Amino acid sequence: MKIRRILATAVAAAVITPVAVLSAAPAFADVRQESKPTIEELRLAVTKARGVYDAAVAAEAEVQKRVEATLKSLGEGGDHPLAVAYAAAKKAAEAAATAKTEADAKLAKAQADRTALPEGANPAQKEAAQKAVDEAQQAVETAAATKTTADATARQAREDMVDAQVAAAREASAARAATEEARKALDAAVVALKNAEKETGGQECARGDVLAVSMTGPKKIVAGDSGVFTYRVTNNGEGTVSALRTDAMAFGWERIEQDWRHVHLTWSSVDSPKWRPVGKEGVNSGSALRPGESFDFRLKVSVDTETKAVSGEVEAGLVRFTAEDGSCGLSDEGGHMQFSISRKPGEPGEPGEPGKPTDPAQPTESPKPSPTHGSGSGTTPQQGGGSLATTGAGSSTLPIALAGGAAVVLGAGAMMVVRRRRAGSDV
Repeated sequence: MKIRRILATAVAAAVITPVAVLSAAPAFADVRQESKPTIEELRLAVTKARGVYDAAVAAEAEVQKRVEATLKSLGEGGDHPLAVAYAAAKKAAEAAATAKTEADAKLAKAQADRTALPEGANPAQKEAAQKAVDEAQQAVETAAATKTTADATARQAREDMVDAQVAAAREASAARAATEEARKALDAAVVALKNAEKETGGQECARGDVLAVSMTGPKKIVAGDSGVFTYRVTNNGEGTVSALRTDAMAFGWERIEQDWRHVHLTWSSVDSPKWRPVGKEGVNSGSALRPGESFDFRLKVSVDTETKAVSGEVEAGLVRFTAEDGSCGLSDEGGHMQFSISRKPGEPGEPGEPGKPTDPAQPTESPKPSPTHGSGSGTTPQQGGGSLATTGAGSSTLPIALAGGAAVVLGAGAMMVVRRRRAGSDV
């Protein structure tokens, strides 16, 4: 039905679901990401979804009214052409059945009259009796054929009428289903908006220099062992910030192939001392961070002995925070470090040329000494630049394509694409 196609198309277009596409391309392939929808985009999605829902409700009411009228006209004594045709066919079938019954009765009488002829009946009487039987028999055969045809016509007319009734009922059902889908789409759009508004206080989180980040850690991890990296967040602003949250991941490189199966990442901090995987909530802290203070997230990278990777990377994203006035913000950069993967003595697999450079990146300026929450690290920060693009994106010179679905960690459709930020590039 036309209205069904219109409703289905409208419902499909109602909800905006941003999708970030992952690409497992070679090391130096260009990677672009779809950004998260803005609050205004989500509000527009709700408006569109509500319009589609209202249209679906109105369409369902119209369809229901039309279906009820159609079903009534298709009922007993209805004026629908199919109902009229069925009534006529049914009447003809009944008349044919009556004619067949009468023909059968006349044949039975003619046969009885022939049997009742006296033994001394003359040839003319016998001939007349036989003729009556023959004529009655012919009438029965004609009546039977007529009845068969009339019955078939009536059955077909009834099937046509029932098919029309079923089609009308299905149209009503499709309209109800379209309304239900539109309602679900509206509910989903409303929930997405509420969640975004709750997360951001109803406004977008802006990137800035309130928070400075740095990452330190080992330059080498032995397969079968682990290494702990420190992702330090320093409050360079004038007010206290809280609700720190970021994303993180780690993987290995075997030439141009990424290894997600044998490189694992867990995290901990002072207020979450137990090592845990980076799940849907990401890496987070509820601690307040006063001006000048720092907070450390510990990122433990564990490498299985089965890995063939010869180097690896650990990435941490932009850090989201909540300011004293309830507004939200993001650090301007994320953290990134490379490390080599070696084998224990006697194990096969000598390091080869990795698909990505394994020379450590140039150190960036460390945050000035300040009071620190959590465990610090005495090693030099390897790279403060770069961002794990789940909360924002910048331009890049050395993109890393994420393989398969291994980097999906933050809800439906949220994909993490890591970029290393070129020094001096625009945000």
